[in-house]
Amino acid sequence: MMDIFGIAAPALFGQLLLGLINGAFYALLSLGLAVIFGMLNVINFAHGAQYMMGAFGAWMLLNWLGVGFWPALVIVPVLVGLVGMAVERFVLRRLAQLDHIYGLLVTLGLAMVVEGLYRKGFGVSGQPYPNPLPGGVNLGFMFLPWYRGFVVVAALLVCFGVWYAIERTRLGMRLRAATENPNLVRAFGIDVPRLVMLTYGAGVALAALAGVMAAPVFQVSPLMGSHLIIVVFAVVVIGGMGSILGAIITGFGLGLIEGLTKVFYPEASTTAVFVIMAIVLMIRPSGLFGTRS
Repeated sequence: MMDIFGIAAPALFGQLLLGLINGAFYALLSLGLAVIFGMLNVINFAHGAQYMMGAFGAWMLLNWLGVGFWPALVIVPVLVGLVGMAVERFVLRRLAQLDHIYGLLVTLGLAMVVEGLYRKGFGVSGQPYPNPLPGGVNLGFMFLPWYRGFVVVAALLVCFGVWYAIERTRLGMRLRAATENPNLVRAFGIDVPRLVMLTYGAGVALAALAGVMAAPVFQVSPLMGSHLIIVVFAVVVIGGMGSILGAIITGFGLGLIEGLTKVFYPEASTTAVFVIMAIVLMIRPSGLFGTRS
């Protein structure tokens, strides 16, 4: 078998695939964060908990009601998104005129409450979720599991769809206008508070969608969101706070870099993202795709 830089090709491409899988989840989660911050100026620290709720939603539907993965892929993001809309309507809306730190502290507290409730109900050990697409294909240089390939393709399609909806459609134009000048948008008869609520719900639904897709890959655990959210915030900062394109490209790119780091220097794999973040912030504080203020 061919070696690349002294590494067996199956091992190298296998790690790249794992990095691409992680990058898919980084992109989906950072995309939801970018949508919420870019449109609403809310730093949503509850995003990791909402991702975890998505994974547990799929697990509960399967084990309690016998509802499989594919229906859960639609049902769970809708349900968790509705919960997010309720949070925006009854909690975050009251903080709209205050400093960003209040929203951050409230969502951080909400995340801790949600995680504590799930730990009380399910413990800290992971719950298995069956693979909905067993098997795979031998590409010669590596073995590609069907489900992991699906995750990468589905994440790319969702990310492109969200980017297109925000940047190229009339709905996206209204969202951006409501962010920049809400009073003017109200003058045209658009219900800005409802638009804000729907936008927050959509961002939360993206986190829940990532959680459902992660359930067959990782153990479903109350801690899975808190383990991931710090890395995702680093991805958002590197890409540029509020940048949709930056969240997508940086998420996938950092996943691949993390995978390569595990091959050539495993000891640095857990810190590579934060080293890159520090370098980017020193050179370009607004992020790679952010707008300079």
